[in-house]
Amino acid sequence: MSEATDPAVFETAVRAALILVSGLCVLCSYRVIRGPTNPDRVVALDAIATNVVAIAVLFAIHTDRGLFITVSLVLAIIGFIATVAVAKFVTEGEVIE
Repeated sequence: MSEATDPAVFETAVRAALILVSGLCVLCSYRVIRGPTNPDRVVALDAIATNVVAIAVLFAIHTDRGLFITVSLVLAIIGFIATVAVAKFVTEGEVIE
């Protein structure tokens, strides 16, 4: 069996990716709290939403459950709509006219 198809290597890579993406969420949380401007905070929130989607996909791979793929799609849609709403609020001061 080659090293590229070894299940232990794949499982270790998925676990390492989960840890890395979780750490990135923590770093983005710092930018949300300490961001110098509101647009920086919006970008950090969008990055957190993207990282949460990545965590859901990696968890689906890790547990072999397809339900988490559906969850990640819903999270991606909600994250996009939230980012657009917050960006509109930051630029115009209101979301719904």
